[in-house]
Amino acid sequence: MPISARTLVLAFAVLCLGQMATAQTRYGAANTKSVPSAQTDEPPAMGVTEWLQRMHAGARQRSYVGTFVVSAPGGDLSSARIWHVRDGDHQLERIEALSGPPRSTFRRNRNVMTFLPEAKVVKVEKRENLDLFPNLPDKPDSSVGDYYDVRAIGKDRVAGFDADVVQLVPRDGLRFGYRIWSERRSGLVVKLQTVDSDTRVVEQSAFSELQLDAPVKAQALAQMMANTSGYRIEKLELERSTAQDEGWMLRTPVAGFKPRSFFRRPALPAGDGKPPKPEATTVQWTFSDGLATVSLFIERYDPTRTPGDGVLTIGATNAIRRRLPAPASDWWLTAVGEVPQQTLNAFAQSLARTR
Repeated sequence: MPISARTLVLAFAVLCLGQMATAQTRYGAANTKSVPSAQTDEPPAMGVTEWLQRMHAGARQRSYVGTFVVSAPGGDLSSARIWHVRDGDHQLERIEALSGPPRSTFRRNRNVMTFLPEAKVVKVEKRENLDLFPNLPDKPDSSVGDYYDVRAIGKDRVAGFDADVVQLVPRDGLRFGYRIWSERRSGLVVKLQTVDSDTRVVEQSAFSELQLDAPVKAQALAQMMANTSGYRIEKLELERSTAQDEGWMLRTPVAGFKPRSFFRRPALPAGDGKPPKPEATTVQWTFSDGLATVSLFIERYDPTRTPGDGVLTIGATNAIRRRLPAPASDWWLTAVGEVPQQTLNAFAQSLARTR
């Protein structure tokens, strides 16, 4: 989920510790023990894929402005202001962080620009998988229903809007469950809770204020996105590759998670101007079950700059970092995802070097 949001504070912290750069933004909200207040007017009877398609369409086809907040039981809290507009076949979005360091992210289709006012830097990239709110798949995998059941809970109100409330229940312990509040007319997700196997809420996100069909001007957002005067532009260049070409495999697939993309992050030239060594690159291998996503970041192990093994958790996002066992002990892994830690461990144990 947003927004994600998927520049996650945790992902950023973990990858910095592993000397890898990534940025993703999250937003979400309030009372972690909130439950639907009414049970009348049952939500329509639909399958998992149909619900996800409806929710994603609601986010892409409607213009809206709102304040979105994310919270976790440990007290972590962040919020952002979102402006979203559909301009023909184009999606434009502005996300302004309201907590933490000042940060503005603009997105036009797959082009993403993040403005960091304090550093006077603009980070420019093209994203294969956009973390557009809500962070749901553009075309839900037809097999997602093999790993989640859907249950109608009832009706509730969020930010002044009537919402259908449904629960996605995982069929195994490799993924979290979700309670989702979907605005009744548009399908837009207005609130989401991520729950663990004991049905405890590990993260909650919601609009605290929302204006649907807001008069957002696409041209105004585009002009703001193009105004880089006074900023240094940093372009993130990723090279598409494959696990086979880079010498990696999973000995045993993790149930339900299919590979989505594989990229290499080119290393910078050496100080003497010579081209960097091929082994100096970092690779990112991404998997998804149609809803949850896991990213594996793999780089050469360097005892002078690589931290020790560890585990980090913020809300629904878990991360592990470790040196791979022999015969791949020359490599360092950072695995990040909105999944239980045991899922990340399964990936780490299955990852193998093929050459």
